[in-house]
Amino acid sequence: MQAIQTRYLGPTNTRGSRIKAWCDAGSLTQSWDYAINSELNHVAAAAALQHKLGWVGGLYGSLKSGTLPNGDHCHVMVAA
Repeated sequence: MQAIQTRYLGPTNTRGSRIKAWCDAGSLTQSWDYAINSELNHVAAAAALQHKLGWVGGLYGSLKSGTLPNGDHCHVMVAA
């Protein structure tokens, strides 16, 4: 099992704000959703990567999240 790390990527001249989610198995970048808050944007990106990698179902559990000292967010799957 791998932890998923997420980071905010600010807007540029050609792209809006984004969230990058990554782990050793893969990564993705998705657009910022202005309808939800910052924490939920990080969780949504981690969940999107979790689904992309097929890490879903009872074996994997639900995502639990926290913030690292450098400002990145870390997400782990905890089975009930």
